[in-house]
Amino acid sequence: MANLKEIRGRITSISSTMQITRAMKMVSAAKLKKAQDAIVMLRPYSEKLQELIQNVNSSSDPDQISVYAQKRQVKRVLFIAITSNRGLAGAFNSSIVKELNAQFQNNSQYEVEVLSIGKKAFDAVRRSRTVYANESAIFDKLSFEAVSHVAEAVMDSYTEGKFDEVYLIYNKFVNAATQEVTTEQLLPISMPETTEPQVETDYIFEPSRAEILDNLIPKSIKTQVFKAVLDSVASEHGARMTAMHKATDNAQALKNDLVIFYNKARQAAITNEILEIVSGAEALKNS
Repeated sequence: MANLKEIRGRITSISSTMQITRAMKMVSAAKLKKAQDAIVMLRPYSEKLQELIQNVNSSSDPDQISVYAQKRQVKRVLFIAITSNRGLAGAFNSSIVKELNAQFQNNSQYEVEVLSIGKKAFDAVRRSRTVYANESAIFDKLSFEAVSHVAEAVMDSYTEGKFDEVYLIYNKFVNAATQEVTTEQLLPISMPETTEPQVETDYIFEPSRAEILDNLIPKSIKTQVFKAVLDSVASEHGARMTAMHKATDNAQALKNDLVIFYNKARQAAITNEILEIVSGAEALKNS
């Protein structure tokens, strides 16, 4: 049985851990509000941009399809895996790595490379897979411009034929307690095919339809990557806040058990000391 000093040391250690987990929970909660506002504001813009591209492209000449929408025989695939640079966020990072490994199995017939955004993704694949690039430093000063540079490099590689398909793997933010692992195709861009008859509208384009698409499609791709990164950031803070909340509760429960055990052990020790004193006094009295 552990002595009282060891139990007191464990109680002190758990109390210190609780202070850390509680502080991390509060920090993540504060950061979550800002990240949640950012992704909520960006989603309508991204959806409207996609809708605009579909409307402009609905009546375009099939021979004038954007280079980013042209499908070709798949030989090389790039996965953009978005994780975090830090841990202590529950299954936030491991779920992305698990999905990435599943995609490796599903695409084993192709040449696969990984672009990691986040150190956890890079650490998971650097020894077993070909890493196209590691953009973990993007979180140091996150901005649309920083993400745009990464998206432009991927788009250039796609147009040069280095990759035939590009996919995003990230955690989609639902709420503080829920994140959905999402795999979505980035390139080639896909236009939804509808079987319902649509009313043809005669648009007047200024500049030309081709110029509009040449500007909108790259912007849409960059926005899609940026949205995935913002989703991942919000999901990370939500997952870490939830994980630290559970860690704090578990530490409190363990501390309570130890305090009860300590009090019982201390009471037993005091009782034994009293019995020894009484027994000694009785022995002296009888002698």
